[in-house]
Amino acid sequence: MPKESLKEYLLKTPAKDKWKRIGTQKRAGILVPLFSIYSRKSTGIGNFRDLKLLIDWAKLSGNSIIQLLPLNELGSLFCPYDSLSSFALEPSYISLEDIPGANKNSLEGRINQLKEEFPTGKAHLDYRIKKEKFQVLWDIFVEENQKPSVGFKKFLEDNSYWINDFALYKVLKDYHQGKPWYEWEDRYKNRNITQLEIFRKEHEREVTFQIWVQWQLCKQFKEVKKYAESKKVLLKGDLPLLVSRDSADVWVHPEFFKLEFAAGAPVDMYCARGQRWGMPTYNWERVAKDGYRYLKEKLKYAQEFYDILRIDHIVGLFRIWSIPYNEPLENQGLHGFFDPQDENKWEKQGRTILSVMLNNTKMLLCAEDLGIIPKICPKVLKEFGIPGNDVQRWMKDWKVKHDFLKPKDYRALSVAMLSTHDTTNCAAWWENEAGTVDEELFRKKCAERGIDYGRVKEKLFDSTLSKHGRLRWLRSVNSAATLVTILGKKREEIADFIEMYENTYQEKEKLWKQLKMRGAMQGGTNKKVLSAVLKMTLESQAIFCIHLILDWLGLTDILKGDPYQYRINTPGTITENNWSLVIPISLDALLKHRVTKEIRKMITSSGRI
Repeated sequence: MPKESLKEYLLKTPAKDKWKRIGTQKRAGILVPLFSIYSRKSTGIGNFRDLKLLIDWAKLSGNSIIQLLPLNELGSLFCPYDSLSSFALEPSYISLEDIPGANKNSLEGRINQLKEEFPTGKAHLDYRIKKEKFQVLWDIFVEENQKPSVGFKKFLEDNSYWINDFALYKVLKDYHQGKPWYEWEDRYKNRNITQLEIFRKEHEREVTFQIWVQWQLCKQFKEVKKYAESKKVLLKGDLPLLVSRDSADVWVHPEFFKLEFAAGAPVDMYCARGQRWGMPTYNWERVAKDGYRYLKEKLKYAQEFYDILRIDHIVGLFRIWSIPYNEPLENQGLHGFFDPQDENKWEKQGRTILSVMLNNTKMLLCAEDLGIIPKICPKVLKEFGIPGNDVQRWMKDWKVKHDFLKPKDYRALSVAMLSTHDTTNCAAWWENEAGTVDEELFRKKCAERGIDYGRVKEKLFDSTLSKHGRLRWLRSVNSAATLVTILGKKREEIADFIEMYENTYQEKEKLWKQLKMRGAMQGGTNKKVLSAVLKMTLESQAIFCIHLILDWLGLTDILKGDPYQYRINTPGTITENNWSLVIPISLDALLKHRVTKEIRKMITSSGRI
C-alpha cells in the first residue's frame, strides 16, 4: 500500500482523529520494560526519572516512540499482565528524590543505604526493593505530616471511580497478611458496606497514605509525559486485557468477571499444553449494562500518560479461551473453550467493545493480535484504523512456499518487530529456535498417533544442535516423503507433522537467502544477520517499527554468552527470572555508546522518524 493511499485511508477510519493528532508518518520505536533499565541515580530499580534518560536516548538514536510494558501495581508474581489494579501505578518506580516536602538530609542517607543493599546492574532484579521503598515512602508521609492539598484533592476528585476502593483494598490486604481478597473475613470479602466504613475510619491514615503514594506516582509520570512531548517522543502504554483474580478491580466489581473460569490460550507450536494465565474472564453483558464505565475509566486514566495504547490480547475482546477454574493446573490450557462459544457472536462483541474504546479516548489504539486469530479480528482492526503486530519470525507464507514474507508484504497498518516480551530475542531465536520444533509438542503428537518418540527422535533430529527444549532437524530429512517414511504412517494421518516440518525445516537457510547474505550460512549468533533483519523490518511497509531494546543491543558486545538468557518472560512458566531481566548497561553509558549512532543511521536511511 503506497504511503499516500495509507494516509488517505487512515484519515477515513474511525481512528482518524487519533491519526491526525500523531501524524501518519512511518515511525521507529523501542520496546523497553522500565524494570530492565537503570541509571547511576537509580535506587535498586528503574524509576520515572530514568525514563527521561530513555527519552534522551530514543531521541539520539532516531526513535520517536517508546513502548513500555504495563506499569500497573504488581502482585506477588511481579507479572505486569497480572496486576493488582487496572489503574494504580507500581510504587517501585517512584523516584524518592523527587518527592516534594521530604527531608532531603534524612532521605539522602536512606537512599544511599538502599543503593548499597540493592545495587543496580545485576542480571536480575531483586523485587524486595519494593517493600523497602514503600517503608521510606511511609516514613516521609509520617515525618512530613502530609496534609491534603489542593492538588491532592483534585487527584481524589478526578479518580474517584477507583482510587478510594483501591486504597482500602491495599490496607485490607496488609491487614490480612497479604492474603488474596477471596480469603479475607467474610465481612470484608463480601464488601459489607457498614463494616468497610468502620474499617476505613479506623485505618484512615493508612488509606490516605495509599492515595498519597498514587498521587505522587501520577505527578511524576505526568512530568515524564511532559518531557517526552518537549522532545517530540511519543509514549506508548500497554493495557492488559485482563486483571489479576486478586485485584482491587475484581474485589470491587466481581459482577464484571466470570470467576468460575481462568483465561488462557489453546495449544500452539510453542506451547504444547496451551497456556493458563489464571486471570478471570469478563462478563461483558454486565460491563455493558453499566455503560462500559469500567472500560472508559481505564482509558481516561491511561491517557494522562500515553499517546498510544497497546491493547494486549485484543482477540480476547472478540472471544477468549476459558478454562474451568477447578481444572488441574498441570493441564494448562488443554481443556478450555472459546467464550462466546457461538462463533457468530464474536465479531459483534469485538466490534462493539472496540467502538466504545475508540469513542472514549484521545490515544491511538494499537493491537496485540498474535496467536490463533479468527479472520474477523484483523478485518475489524483494519476497518477501524488500528495497527496490529507483525513479528518477523512469524511473517511467513505458511501454506504454500513456507518462506518468510518480504518487507513489501508486511501489513501497512501494523507494528513490525523482531521479538516481543514473550519471545526470545532475535539472536537467541536465530541460534536456538530457527529451524526447530518444540520437543514437548512433538512428543505429544507422537503419543497421540502411537509413534515411538524415542525411535524416531534420533532419525529426525540432530541432538548436538538441539537445546532449550527445541529439536533441530537433521539435514538428511530433506523432504516430506522422508518424514513420512521415518514416522511410518500414511501421509493423511500425519498432515500436522508435515505442516510443522515444511514451516521449520531449513528456516535459517531460507532467511539467509532472502537477506542476500554472502558466504556459507553461520549457525551461531551473527551481527551481520541481525543487522540485516533489523534493516529489513525498518524498510517494511509497516507504519510503525518498534524493536525490543535487546535486539538493538544484539549489535554490540554488551550481551555476553548465550543470548537465550536475555529473556523477559517465558510463557507458561513461573520463575524468578520472569519479569526481572536487567540489561547489562546503564542508560548513562548507553547514551554514549557507539551503537546509538549506528541505530540512528539505520533508522534515518529507512525513511522513518
